[in-house]
Amino acid sequence: MPMEIGENDGSVEMLKNIHISSYEDDNDDDADREEVEDLMNDDDDNENDEVQKPVTLGFVEKPKNKWSLLRQLFPSKAGGVPAWLDPNDLPSGRSRLCDMCGEPLQFLLQVYAPTSDRESTFHRALYLFTCPSMPCLLRDQHEQWKQPAVNASRSVKVFRCQLPRDNPFYSTEPPRHDGSDKPLGSGAAPLCKWCGTWKGDKVCGSCREARYCSEKHQAMHWRSGHKVTCQNSSTNAGNSSAEDQKPASRSLWPEYEIVNEDEAEYDVNVPADLDNTDCLVSRNQMDDSINSLVDCFQGDSDRRSWGNFQERIARAPEQVLRYCRNVGARPLWPMSSGQPSTADIPNCSYCGKPRCFELQVLPQLLYFLGVENNADSLDWATIVVYSCEASCDGAAGYKEEFAWVQVSSPSQVVP
Repeated sequence: MPMEIGENDGSVEMLKNIHISSYEDDNDDDADREEVEDLMNDDDDNENDEVQKPVTLGFVEKPKNKWSLLRQLFPSKAGGVPAWLDPNDLPSGRSRLCDMCGEPLQFLLQVYAPTSDRESTFHRALYLFTCPSMPCLLRDQHEQWKQPAVNASRSVKVFRCQLPRDNPFYSTEPPRHDGSDKPLGSGAAPLCKWCGTWKGDKVCGSCREARYCSEKHQAMHWRSGHKVTCQNSSTNAGNSSAEDQKPASRSLWPEYEIVNEDEAEYDVNVPADLDNTDCLVSRNQMDDSINSLVDCFQGDSDRRSWGNFQERIARAPEQVLRYCRNVGARPLWPMSSGQPSTADIPNCSYCGKPRCFELQVLPQLLYFLGVENNADSLDWATIVVYSCEASCDGAAGYKEEFAWVQVSSPSQVVP
């Protein structure tokens, strides 16, 4: 299974009385509503190939135990810090930075997605990072259209890591999920004390204990209180608590476990009137990004895509991720404009083979992460991840794959 299945603990109750917003708003007349229904019906004969493939839906919920998201349990998760599959050979250098502003990227989510066709992919995970700056994402939109795309500057990056069953980090036996599972050895690379995400290859010159991925994070930690605490660190050496091991940054996104369900379980007829109490954003709470998206539709093709997108998402409105690595699978695009062609997706930079669609992240995740809804806040219509179709091996512990971002409003893209 691409994501570890967890039992539903009722965390979606916080979404009671909210749902995915309908295309029309409260003041639209009957003709507008009929137009939406007609567009959705017209699209029935032209549904994307993705609809014909078995799709796994990802939902977020708070972890049931403090150990549920440790790396030796191979979790799928969103927010917080990554559970690195290979804890040593982490992405380094500029690959971990936003190419626009030069700041370290922030962890968005990871998906545990092993494949059974080769021993080398017995363990396999994808990691998605983004710059939290919306101006950087808008510049990213211009860059992703560059040819060749491998030379583009990006604010959204994705990495793939895979290991055989017999490896130096984990037991060959499946985890017991009872709190007793431990990784093999203790050779994990030290992580940045501020973000807890990237390798800490810089060290505090005073205490010689705190490590950082960048001078920026070292300065932020110093100003937030390390200036005082590092003076006492020598007396507490070897007595650090679990709290001391947590990242010092308070700007990380809240942490969730991603659990999965087959979309087929939600394949029921959805009433034409999508205004029900189970949608993600109620009509009274329709946010500006949805209005902006509708306003920027470029003809009937965008409206048809939006109608199809709305119809499918409404079947399971709390979904934050869609996964399907089957041959010929395609994303569920909110809009037809801004979609890449096959030529826009670069081949794997390691083996030269084509990349294929593997997963997409939906804008519902922004709600769970607590991202504010204003003009400068991070926002997307969807983030689509393409990975090497051969899932090739190689020396690099983490291979960079390709992410295509469709923003809510094409007019916002920096020329």
